[in-house]
Amino acid sequence: MNYIQIENNTTIGIAEIPEVSYPVFFDEISKLMTGQTERHCANYFGYRLNGKIKLICCLADDLTHQIYVLSCVVNNDDNLRSLSKELLCFEKFEREIHENFGIGFVGHPWLKPVRYPFNRADKSKTIANYPFYSIDSEELHEVGVGPIHAGVIEPGHFRFICNGEQILHLEIQLGFQHRGVEQLFLDKKSLLQRTTLAENITGDTVVGHTTAFSMVWESLCGFKPSKDIQFARTLALEMERIAIHTGDLSAMCTDVAYQLGSSVLGRLRTPMINFMQEWGGNRLSKGLIRPGRNQFPFTPALAERLAQIFTEYEPDFEEIVEQIRRLPSTLSRFERTGIVSYDDILSIGAVGMAARMSGLTRDIRSTHPFYLYSEMKHEPAIKHHGDVYSRFQIRRNEIRQSIKYIKEMLDNVPDATSEVNNLENSSPNAFSIALVEGWRGEICHCAITDEKGELLIYKIKDPSFHNWLALALAVRNNEISDFPICNKSFNLSYAGHDL
Repeated sequence: MNYIQIENNTTIGIAEIPEVSYPVFFDEISKLMTGQTERHCANYFGYRLNGKIKLICCLADDLTHQIYVLSCVVNNDDNLRSLSKELLCFEKFEREIHENFGIGFVGHPWLKPVRYPFNRADKSKTIANYPFYSIDSEELHEVGVGPIHAGVIEPGHFRFICNGEQILHLEIQLGFQHRGVEQLFLDKKSLLQRTTLAENITGDTVVGHTTAFSMVWESLCGFKPSKDIQFARTLALEMERIAIHTGDLSAMCTDVAYQLGSSVLGRLRTPMINFMQEWGGNRLSKGLIRPGRNQFPFTPALAERLAQIFTEYEPDFEEIVEQIRRLPSTLSRFERTGIVSYDDILSIGAVGMAARMSGLTRDIRSTHPFYLYSEMKHEPAIKHHGDVYSRFQIRRNEIRQSIKYIKEMLDNVPDATSEVNNLENSSPNAFSIALVEGWRGEICHCAITDEKGELLIYKIKDPSFHNWLALALAVRNNEISDFPICNKSFNLSYAGHDL
């Protein structure tokens, strides 16, 4: 075979990944992906090796729980046949490879920079000269928003082409805060430094990204986390999901001027993040997760405290979401606003809630389960209309679902182990991959080590990398005044995209 099949949270020798010519690489990916709605690209990246570029592609199969991995070696100045011409979901991956290494992709719909990193291949391409799509017409006008926004919103530029109030096209320009996170994983040598980097990939997904890093590093070191570690990370992932979804529902109410919903849901977020501070000392869960150890064991006393929080949270939550469901003025802004079709979602390779809103079942908790999710028999919350209201309903349903899971977990809190593993010896010449379902969707971390076990490449993919294009499609044919609610209903990450 021209690929190897592995499961989530696995480490293999880099030599075990079949290395083929690019034409075979192209044909194999096309064959695996064409017409297969259950498969998507989890990651596709390149790295420098012996004066050439090695490309690695990871395709996730959501029915078989398998990940297909294959590779090829190309030159910097090669012009390769573009996968994106036939499979649009590869367009941003190919743009990133082109930006980083200068490789051309013939037939790509628009081969332009993604992030403008400091180490890009062509430094003459600057963010100030970003090549926006434009339409030459006296009847149309352009509206620019950002990159500087009010408050603490991160930098990103939105360029609308409108006919009166109607949006015909939106282009989203990111890359304003490239921090070089992936390179820092190579530069920083201590495990604590790297874990701290993982915590800061994106501030609203501390648990998701730190869990993914921990899975990769523990797998590289041959460490299998004990039941109490798996318990703590699973619970923390679901708590992060509840907290962020609750806050986002509040913000969605704000954007349609429903102040009561905004206030009540904003208040309900607070006890969730305050509990994380009680548990691990930080409301955003920084410091809670550490590879090789249970940094803050979850105790029966904490279980009792959390159960009480849920007892107080649930009645108010159910009352306010029922009010939202019955309120005509709110529904008029949510229903049939910001629709993305199933075909478009499938085409762009969306993940997480952005996929599930249009009927596409993509949820790592069920498709590539890890930790306690293997026992939960998780059934993803699916909607089919692809609008703001679908995204509202998925958040509401996932909050209910997460509370249910946590309550069941609280009935059987495992004893804490005192085991501490420093995880100093990572496997040499190895490849490791971890997929985690964060609240936003699929997180993918990949690592490759050299002959000494040192990190040679560390590759991060936040779900926002897939889903920003879904937002651009969502606003087409909507009025420009609908953009804020469309934007907030996705709540995508600038930092997670720019890295």
